[in-house]
Amino acid sequence: MSPHNNDTHWHVTIDSPIGPLGLVATDQGLRAVSWRGEQTSVKLPTDMLDGSDHPVLTRAAEQIAEYFGGDRSSFDLPLDLRGTDFQVAAWRALGDIPYGTTRSYGEQAALIGRPKAVRAIGQANGRNPVPIVLPCHRVIGSDGSLVGFGGGLDTKTLLLQHEGALT
Repeated sequence: MSPHNNDTHWHVTIDSPIGPLGLVATDQGLRAVSWRGEQTSVKLPTDMLDGSDHPVLTRAAEQIAEYFGGDRSSFDLPLDLRGTDFQVAAWRALGDIPYGTTRSYGEQAALIGRPKAVRAIGQANGRNPVPIVLPCHRVIGSDGSLVGFGGGLDTKTLLLQHEGALT
């Protein structure tokens, strides 16, 4: 059991051009971004507190609004990433993919020194707790196809079009 299992979680739901996004934070940082305000791979406590005044959630909401407004291309937020060492490395590598560009799963695997772990990278990306902030939408199939995305391929397409990575 993780020592974090009983820590306090705060949440807020914000509007975005791709629909409502749920934001969850702990005192360590941003813990989750959920699609349609609720869909996430993260197991969250049921007794979360209203995070309207939480500094991490306020900053996250501002930075996401700037991103969708075209005024921000990367995020500067403390993150509370909980997963295996491999998952955390895969998620952190997402933050190194520049705005408006894409990488293949193979390129992402090579970035963390595990070039053969392409399928595991796909699985880790599918469990990315903070999509948009750590841009798993920028990872595509080696043939350029848009494959698997927790928010749906329509959302992945919209995010890549927003960044100018797709026309």
